[in-house]
Amino acid sequence: MLTKSMDGANQSVVSEFLFLGLTNSWEIQLLLFVFSSTFYVASMMGNSLIILIVTCDPHLHSPMYFLLANLSFIDLGVSSVTSPKMIYDLFRKHKVISFGGCIAQIFFIHVIGGVEMVLLIAMAFDRYVAICKPLHYLTIMSPRMCVFFIVAAWMIGLTHSMVQLAFVVKLPFCGPNVLDTFYCDLPRFIKLACIDTYQLESMITANSGFISVGSFFILIISYIIIILTVQKQSSAVSSKALSTLSAHITVVVLFFGPLIFVYTWPSPSIPLDKFLAIFDTVLTPLLNPVHIQESRSEGGNEEGMQTASEL
Repeated sequence: MLTKSMDGANQSVVSEFLFLGLTNSWEIQLLLFVFSSTFYVASMMGNSLIILIVTCDPHLHSPMYFLLANLSFIDLGVSSVTSPKMIYDLFRKHKVISFGGCIAQIFFIHVIGGVEMVLLIAMAFDRYVAICKPLHYLTIMSPRMCVFFIVAAWMIGLTHSMVQLAFVVKLPFCGPNVLDTFYCDLPRFIKLACIDTYQLESMITANSGFISVGSFFILIISYIIIILTVQKQSSAVSSKALSTLSAHITVVVLFFGPLIFVYTWPSPSIPLDKFLAIFDTVLTPLLNPVHIQESRSEGGNEEGMQTASEL
């Protein structure tokens, strides 16, 4: 929708944006509705259950589970920022979102993304200390250190998001107002501005791309060091630790893969871009509960998840 600007000039401003959505095929829309609804409910219930169990069970009041519960809390946000509206819009002819709603989506997407990156690094550090410096684990991973990681994660997430929006929120939008996606993502959003945004696009790509790629490589290097250390342990301890690490590594790869593609690929394919977005917002939040269940099954009890900290 276009409305007259406040100064009464002939220039118009965009008050809402129109999503083209995922597909026009009714059959595919129905499939996506069932798929997205099922995974959304499952991820919300699974992550909520993790938070409840870790909070209520004194045996799980350890650094690893503390970080895990916070990751589940963030995954609740990942599921809730875009999935409900995507599901609601699947069968709507006019998929619209207000300008303020679009800005809010962008803000929370980048806050949550920044917080989750730091949390994943914190969890990798926790595993590194548990396996490589087991005698100093409780000293290094003290309650103060855990709180520091959480505070740092939120400060970095909020700062990252506010810096991004500071350059975007006052851009002039006078049409068009069509986004070929199902949520407000920053790269496509700024392309609709009525001014040349090449430098701004480069800055945002460098900012988000550098953070994503940098965090990813830090995590990969840390896990390589951990795996090399684990291989020196006994076969029983090694297999349990590798089981836990494999869950962490899977989450890291599946979380960072779509982010790196969106913010570093110069000309992304629209269908592939949408597929990765669905994967990141619908499937990734469910990985945490699924891998926890797998680890518990393989370990037989809590030891399956706490092997590294017990070395």
